[in-house]
Amino acid sequence: MRTVGVEEELLLVDPDSGEPKALAAALLTRAVQDDPGQDLFQSELFGQMLELATRPHTDMADLGAEIVRSRKEAARLAGEVGGAVAALATCPLPVTPALTEAERYRWMAGQYGIATQDQLVCGCHAHVAVESDEEGVAVLDRLRPWLPVLCALSANSPYWQGRDTGYVSFRSRLWGRCPSAGPTELFGSPGRYHEQVTDMLASGVILDAGMVYFDARLSVKYPTVEIRVADVCLRAETTVLVATLARALVETAARDWRAGRPPAGHSVSLLRLAAWHAARSGLDQELLDPVTMRPRPAPEVVRALLEHTEQALADSGDAPLVEEALGELLRRGTGAREQRGVLERTGSLQEVVTECVRHTQS
Repeated sequence: MRTVGVEEELLLVDPDSGEPKALAAALLTRAVQDDPGQDLFQSELFGQMLELATRPHTDMADLGAEIVRSRKEAARLAGEVGGAVAALATCPLPVTPALTEAERYRWMAGQYGIATQDQLVCGCHAHVAVESDEEGVAVLDRLRPWLPVLCALSANSPYWQGRDTGYVSFRSRLWGRCPSAGPTELFGSPGRYHEQVTDMLASGVILDAGMVYFDARLSVKYPTVEIRVADVCLRAETTVLVATLARALVETAARDWRAGRPPAGHSVSLLRLAAWHAARSGLDQELLDPVTMRPRPAPEVVRALLEHTEQALADSGDAPLVEEALGELLRRGTGAREQRGVLERTGSLQEVVTECVRHTQS
């Protein structure tokens, strides 16, 4: 059974106003005081962000329990330094990001200019174990057309700087401004993958391999494929759903590779259109079908994802969990739909943040 670990980025906010608050340094100091060896929480590009990283799990219930515990611990620590945490992929309220004092982040701000200021965005990364770089690259080649569906399921960023963007995952559009972000061409071999990373580093546009922001990549730290397309999910159970489907996609891709089934040859241009479509309307209208790259009702594309990963989900015992979680998500709607529902009821973006703080800690 492949292991799965998750990294979630959370927004730190003022509990009264809902405005983002640069509390990461104070929170991390408090965390280290409580546990000098803690490695659950880390700083991020801006002081209004906090990253948590779970351990790898084979059992999805265990993963879900750790995500809930970690979010509650983040909320406790934030409360002790005068803040709160919200699983929001973008901030609904106007904000001026506060750059974290670190050489790497200063380099990014100098290199990318004003585009860096747009990166106060919170994502969710799923790490799925692979046996080797050979298997990992074969998986990357076969994941490509399915990744926009994961973005649609996680969509949780309709607002930006006080405005409705018209998107359900505006985070993914902002993130796409990074020069190394987005879908990739087919690699075909580990050698070609590593050659491309080497060429990107030699260009001087990025500082290190950690800035190779492909939608899915070989992790620079772990023996995993790292899937990076999801918004941070409003609810922990959605995070578990995305992680479970990520594992099933990796397992299905590895089996297809071993069976000699080639990857789909879709161009990067089409994959970019699929990603845009997912970010624009998510589950509410249409997605591009991963096989045909033609518009199709979103629920049908989600069902196609389940059919594509059916055997892997059955073998892991995750099929009932996925069916239940997907049914609930389609009934209730994504985080983006929930955020818009709060604004419709209250007329207040501050209330949107307050409600999301509550869901994050529940």
